[in-house]
Amino acid sequence: MSKVSVLVAAYNAESYIHECIDSLLAQTMSDIEVICIDDASTDSTPAILDQYASADSRVVVRHLKKNVGQARARNIALAMSDGAYVCMLDSDDWFSPDALQAAADVLDHHTETDSVLFQVDEVYADHVRRYPLPSFESISGTQAFEYSLDWRVHGLYMIRGDLHRRLPYDDSSRAYSDDNTTRMHYLKSREVRQCEGVYHYRQHDSSVTHQVSVARFDYLKANESMLRQMKDAGVSAHLLDEYENIRWLNLIDTYLFYYKYHHQLSPSDKEYGMGEMHRIWKSIDTGRLKRGVKMKFGYWPLRPFWWLFRVQEQFYFTLRALVGRN
Repeated sequence: MSKVSVLVAAYNAESYIHECIDSLLAQTMSDIEVICIDDASTDSTPAILDQYASADSRVVVRHLKKNVGQARARNIALAMSDGAYVCMLDSDDWFSPDALQAAADVLDHHTETDSVLFQVDEVYADHVRRYPLPSFESISGTQAFEYSLDWRVHGLYMIRGDLHRRLPYDDSSRAYSDDNTTRMHYLKSREVRQCEGVYHYRQHDSSVTHQVSVARFDYLKANESMLRQMKDAGVSAHLLDEYENIRWLNLIDTYLFYYKYHHQLSPSDKEYGMGEMHRIWKSIDTGRLKRGVKMKFGYWPLRPFWWLFRVQEQFYFTLRALVGRN
């Protein structure tokens, strides 16, 4: 058994994968396994990963014949892992040399702690920004869960392996649903702490969240899955209220995406996206929405008239665009 298992899902990552894997093999902690899932890449990623596996026995590679998406690829890696502690590293990101040791030390020394947050540096083309975590030494899993609903705490952490294996990644949609797993990990943690190890999080336009794609509507489906899991877990009415407001704001944000980029989508993708927004609009419990949210123009639920809600959104975002030009 390794001390730490690191899950790396890679798809067409030839531009970044060297920096990612090199950062793992240069860790001050040597008792690690690096489980790399090549998610049916079409570039040189498979060959690069095989070279690492040949040179270092800690690197294990599995090649998939069909692209399954990040969450499912990570679940394959998770099933192959045996580490006492587990974390993931995206193929375009990298760790500081002491990151794994720092997180593992916290878990070693605090037996009630189940999840440990890394410090996160968001790396842009021209600057680096440190993610502003709340100040705390230790918080309950429920508190961390609440903080994660609006991402006051991020989703980059190390977790005890047995807990992660009980709660694998939510793969109900190809994109975004892995965020739900982070939140459930926090909810089921006894304590959550921070460490000083740094996760370097690369920000670039080629990531899924920055692409104009029908996958953007998976955000709503992932939110729906999160709500089901919260209800199944019996979370408080307060947390359900908070998340319903987040679902509503995410619906408005998704409509903005549609407003700006619908001309770049195919007719079938536009129809699908509009159908998903309509379905989620009908599912929102407007009784849970805060008055300050639903009374703002652009955010009125306008029950039961979907067409009127659409008119509101078109007018609202057109006004925003006009104001932005002036």
